[in-house]
Amino acid sequence: MMDPEVSLLLDCAAWRGLWQSQVQVEISERFNRRTDVALERHIEEMWTERVAREPWLFNGAKFRLHSFRLTSSSNLSSSSASHQHSSCTPSSHIPVLDCSEEKFCATDVLHDAAQNSSDQRNQQTASRLEQASSTCDCRASTDKNTDNQEAVAILTIRLGLTCYKDYLGTNWSCRVAELRQRGEEEFSDPVALLAQPLGVGAVLCTEDGQVVLIRRSQKVAEAGGQLDIPGGHPEPKAVCEEQVSLVALQQRPEAVVAEFFSSVCAEIRDEVNVPLSFLGEPVLMGVALNHTSAGRPSAEFYVSCSLTSDEVRKLYWKGGAEAHESTDIVFLSRKEMLQLNRSSALWSELCPSAKGAVLLYQTVKPDGEQNPN
Repeated sequence: MMDPEVSLLLDCAAWRGLWQSQVQVEISERFNRRTDVALERHIEEMWTERVAREPWLFNGAKFRLHSFRLTSSSNLSSSSASHQHSSCTPSSHIPVLDCSEEKFCATDVLHDAAQNSSDQRNQQTASRLEQASSTCDCRASTDKNTDNQEAVAILTIRLGLTCYKDYLGTNWSCRVAELRQRGEEEFSDPVALLAQPLGVGAVLCTEDGQVVLIRRSQKVAEAGGQLDIPGGHPEPKAVCEEQVSLVALQQRPEAVVAEFFSSVCAEIRDEVNVPLSFLGEPVLMGVALNHTSAGRPSAEFYVSCSLTSDEVRKLYWKGGAEAHESTDIVFLSRKEMLQLNRSSALWSELCPSAKGAVLLYQTVKPDGEQNPN
């Protein structure tokens, strides 16, 4: 199913999602966006103009997704050896498959070239995944392992720092096509000059098998009036005890991962008004790209809820901390989620982040649901 607004950068279908213990981060100044004097001037001009119209805007720090590395290996379950990690390859927007004699596969997947259409992006991704599977079987389902072996997946996310001002001045700039072309020509990376803040979103499933969607307010900055999943951004300030800096973040990588996972539950609490005590541990399904904002990435999670849909509805209408961001709550059954596609009447009401989450849910099936006949 191809949709020009969204594509999948990463799916964790081989493991039906990844837990927090399977994710780590690498933080470096090398993973910040590239800059030059003219671009910085353009960003400042855009920000000044935007704040004049919307004085309530706040320029908060955000994590910038540069790239990631996914390693998979088969380890003896009785072995006490630590998981084997491959070394990081130089940054590139071209995936690299590296299969060693130990039969682990490391896949670097960065951002696709600016000139490619969404259909080409999805076809290339499918081809790369097929190649990875046929080469070293690193994406094969864990049930193919022998009884005394266990497939271990470790995702390393490479992060830099960016901010909301830079996001508006690059990803939402009227010059974004030019910026992508320059990135490709000068750095062999079409998003090298873009902010690329990493968002998070949740497919929230209730105890009675209903998935939660919320209708965005017309007053929000993006996708007003459309259906969305609960979501937002992990916050660097939640990790740094004082001023946000790369040095402070580098000293607390485990805390960055914890913020990455806990932030999606905090968004559910604030937007849907469901207390954290009723939420299960988030499962990372993958990363989707929103092409209406120049390929901005969002990590999409599956989160179970021990409340029924009726109980969630009542809590929602009581209002949470961010109740002003949405105007209604909608529920879809798991079967309806699996059947959604571009021909569905509801599809056109979904904002890009929700579309990406739906595609990942259908691909990963973190709750074990099968496609309906």
